[in-house]
Amino acid sequence: MTDTLRDILDAAARGVFPTADGSTTVVPEPSDRTAGVLSFTAHSVVVTDEDPAWVYDTLRGLDCDALSATMNPRFLAALMERTGRAAETVDAVLVGSPLPGEPPLASKLRGIEDAGHPRIVYARRRRDDVRAWAAEGGVLVVGRGIAGRLEVSVEVDEDERHRGLGRLLVSAARHLVTEPLWAQIAPGNARSVRAFQAAGYRPVGAELLLSARPRSAGCSDSRS
Repeated sequence: MTDTLRDILDAAARGVFPTADGSTTVVPEPSDRTAGVLSFTAHSVVVTDEDPAWVYDTLRGLDCDALSATMNPRFLAALMERTGRAAETVDAVLVGSPLPGEPPLASKLRGIEDAGHPRIVYARRRRDDVRAWAAEGGVLVVGRGIAGRLEVSVEVDEDERHRGLGRLLVSAARHLVTEPLWAQIAPGNARSVRAFQAAGYRPVGAELLLSARPRSAGCSDSRS
């Protein structure tokens, strides 16, 4: 029986990854807002309700390295055309285990109850069960995203950057949860990548999601 997307993600959070044999696994969409491609070391996972035979036939038709075929623009264009979805950004994916004890900034973190807060409004477009905290100069948001995994994002005010606040916020997040915490970061956002790694989050792969919005809706905002 083929693993579900959640099975694959839960295993990756434990450090157990799909076999690095250059192959591709196709799994069904866990919800109508989750389709796309996840790339691990020498193994890809295509998340779609399309016929798996179409996926494999399309990949075989590409004259490119099998290890990178699912992230090849021609395959992604074919997948978008087939599904009528729009591509978002290719993100680096990191995961952090929950930590015991009081979080950094514990005395400064305060829960945000305002449902109209811009960061909460933005997060609820992508995630369920959104919770948010603020510290002076920054906001921390946690919610359930792809396949119900717990995802974290942060926002730091421009005049508070380069002072370690982002690292403290994402570190605090690991103390506020009881299960693995996932982060999706644009690879070019080196500052954010460094902050998450310094807080103990481990890189596990890359992913590109396909938005259910029509392609004419344009590019999505980058997540971090």
